[in-house]
Amino acid sequence: MRRRQLLLSACALMVVKSAGAAPGHIEEHLAQARVAGKGTFTWFGLAIYEAELWVGEKGYRPDAPFAAPFVLDLRYARKLDGVKIAEASAGQMEKTGAGTPAQRAQWLATMKTIFPDVKEGTHISGVFLPGAGARFYLDGKALATVPDQQFARAFFGIWFDPATSARALRTALLKDAAPR
Repeated sequence: MRRRQLLLSACALMVVKSAGAAPGHIEEHLAQARVAGKGTFTWFGLAIYEAELWVGEKGYRPDAPFAAPFVLDLRYARKLDGVKIAEASAGQMEKTGAGTPAQRAQWLATMKTIFPDVKEGTHISGVFLPGAGARFYLDGKALATVPDQQFARAFFGIWFDPATSARALRTALLKDAAPR
């Protein structure tokens, strides 16, 4: 009986330990990866996705938002068309004042080729790569790399620019983002 309890305790400890571990595609980009904050994006009361901000040893500083790599992971709560995701993203970039109309048109075309249709539970992770742009993953598998720093800043500004239309989500994501 005692042996069984020890075995169950060891298994429970392994589950707890692995629950906090970063997925492989996140660990690939962030040393000492940790969740800085999370929140849910809703639209007219409907949950659209849950977001998690993953940071590394350098954290995320709102006064220097693009100084260190970070990962924004979105887990969708419902079925959505990839083109609609791209169009909504471009609309949010415009609302934050990012880019010129010509840049936003190009970014929209790029996003339409990247973002797939999603269903409940689908994860799209975006990695900000300082000086190199952005990389995207679908359920942990490489999806696309966009080697455009201006695009990367505009895209992640959807969530982290002070002018974001999702201010409560921004606050939740940045809850524990400071370097440690």
